[in-house]
Amino acid sequence: MIDCKWFSFVQHCSVFKSIEQHNQKTNREICCMLVTIFFHEDFVRFFVNKILCEALVVILNMYGQVKMISGMKIKRCSILFCMLLVSSFFCQHGMTPLMHAAYKGKVDMCRLLLRHGADVNCNEHEHGYTALMFAGLSGQHDCVTVINNFFPRERLDYYTKPQGLDKEPKLPVKLAGPLHKIITTTNMHPVKIVLLVKENPLLAEVEALQKCYRVLDLICEKCMKQKDMNEVLAMKMHYISCIFQKCITFLKEREDKLDGFIKSLLKGRDKDGFPVYQEKLIRESIRKFPYCEATLLQQLVRSIAPVEIGSDPTAFSVLTQAITGQVGFVDAEFCTTCGGKGADKRCSVCKMVIYCDQNCQKIHWFTHKKVCKILKEIHEKQELEAAKEKRKQEKKQKKDEMQLVEGSSTSEQQSDSDPDPTKEMDPNHPTEGTEEPEFTKEMEALALQPESPLESETALDDIDLQKIQDSEE
Repeated sequence: MIDCKWFSFVQHCSVFKSIEQHNQKTNREICCMLVTIFFHEDFVRFFVNKILCEALVVILNMYGQVKMISGMKIKRCSILFCMLLVSSFFCQHGMTPLMHAAYKGKVDMCRLLLRHGADVNCNEHEHGYTALMFAGLSGQHDCVTVINNFFPRERLDYYTKPQGLDKEPKLPVKLAGPLHKIITTTNMHPVKIVLLVKENPLLAEVEALQKCYRVLDLICEKCMKQKDMNEVLAMKMHYISCIFQKCITFLKEREDKLDGFIKSLLKGRDKDGFPVYQEKLIRESIRKFPYCEATLLQQLVRSIAPVEIGSDPTAFSVLTQAITGQVGFVDAEFCTTCGGKGADKRCSVCKMVIYCDQNCQKIHWFTHKKVCKILKEIHEKQELEAAKEKRKQEKKQKKDEMQLVEGSSTSEQQSDSDPDPTKEMDPNHPTEGTEEPEFTKEMEALALQPESPLESETALDDIDLQKIQDSEE
């Protein structure tokens, strides 16, 4: 808990009173500085209850304290009302909290603001920038991915109500939340989508998945037929719909149901462990896209068709870059099982395969154990080659250093053996190997030349006169 002295200081501070009365920008900035120095949950509650929700928005906007907010009780301190103000709040430069969060790379804050109604397309900035532009300008690729995959819940809630002559809605209300979570996910790996379906009992049923994939097909059709055609969103809806249809097939025909589907997706071939079924499934879903004239479809086909199964780029990498906008050259590790970004746990034997957690490792072990020894041998060879290369570099560096030292020592010896020009030298005994300096030769040549042009002219006249006299004789 924060000391009560700070609360009394805040309550009696003229800065906070002026904020409540005049809402001056300068005072508001001072207020934010004071609160962030002693940042605590109680201060936030005090701001919401006593002064202004806007002050809290500024703090969230500037510093992105997501974990603290998630642990607070919304009913007591109307955080929800505060967050609903994000779409109408602007700083002095016309930036919304979403723009600030995107610029500073606060991914969790971006998700939180989008969940509470922040406007993605707002361009009230003084230079007309949007939140996506700020994320791109500052190199925040994760924020770019989150904003690119934004899908408003209202568009999905439309199908939870009967439309026209329909007596029942196309999508039950209880399925809207789980389906929206899958739609807005930034990880398009088929195993991840199946895991999201499996973890929710409401979705892991044939009837529920049938309703969901039909709604996805309707959204796909609407995206392609509307005035501002959205091919990326249409392709994403179609891809998820294809995964749902495969889930239905395994739920109906297989005893192991979704677990069998996950194993089929992860099963690798014997020689290198490449998941052939997963590659074929993604290629098939792209090929089944119903709108052949779409530019995105043609680009995907051109990129994937010439590539043999098992070679790079894979169909998943091409599709992910097209849909989510993730940059392929970003230095990050991805889970072998679910494709999650930021995986940091490696197989303890081969050191070649990366996982998110122990659960992903258990799921993948049935197929990884076949190639684990082979990968271990490859890893050991790579380590030996790397060690040899490192030793070569060290030897080369030492050799260069020795040559440099020897060169400097020889130059010092030559400088010591050179005679001192200040000492007198005997002209009768010249030193061997010594040569006359060039400047002395030049001085002698200059000395032979006449001192003035008049003297040279008179000398030439005397020579001509002598020749004439000789010829007469």
